[in-house]
Amino acid sequence: MYNVRKLGLMVLVAIMLMVTACTGTPNTVPKPEETAAPQVQPTVEQPQEQEQEEEPVEGQPPTAREAAATVMKAIKRGDMQTVAAWVHAKKGIRFSPYAYVDIEADLVFKQDTLNGLMEDSKTYVWGTSAGSGEPIHLTYADYYKQFVYDADFVKDGTISLNEGQGKSTTVNNLNEVYPKESYDFVEYYIDGIDPAVEGMDWRSLRLVFEKIGDDRALVGIIHDQWTP
Repeated sequence: MYNVRKLGLMVLVAIMLMVTACTGTPNTVPKPEETAAPQVQPTVEQPQEQEQEEEPVEGQPPTAREAAATVMKAIKRGDMQTVAAWVHAKKGIRFSPYAYVDIEADLVFKQDTLNGLMEDSKTYVWGTSAGSGEPIHLTYADYYKQFVYDADFVKDGTISLNEGQGKSTTVNNLNEVYPKESYDFVEYYIDGIDPAVEGMDWRSLRLVFEKIGDDRALVGIIHDQWTP
């Protein structure tokens, strides 16, 4: 009898174990893709286009246009140290507010005086104003705003070599003072800024270089504009 009871008990336990196995919650093994970190696509920076510039090639003499490109960008920045590096070591540089180069009245600065000129508080007489004939009393910083970089010549200027584009009532004697045999000039010309004045606000800036063998030295900055 004891064996029968023991056998029945074992059968009952076996049945309960089977029921538990059928109804229990199976362990869920996550799939690899469910546990893997999300894929992050790398960000690839597109290379920016480099601005094409007319710059002198190292080891080669600069052309007039290449020299002018470097000088004009320095002028735009107000970088007188770079401008000074191009200036004629003995003759210096002459500033002319209008097309007529006045060798008596236009100011000439030597190479070693240019570095601090933008910060110089001294008022100079830069010639006479077209129309009124009044003396032009300005510091260099103020002269620069009115008679050097008074428009964005680097961005908007039309460039020509040894050819004047802007023509005013002021006599242009550039080739008399700077003969073609010994000098080149590069002109940056803007034909107008405000459409309402129909081109009467044109501007030009001429950079004059003396030819020294295959090299060049800056000797003049001539501003020009419409004059009455």
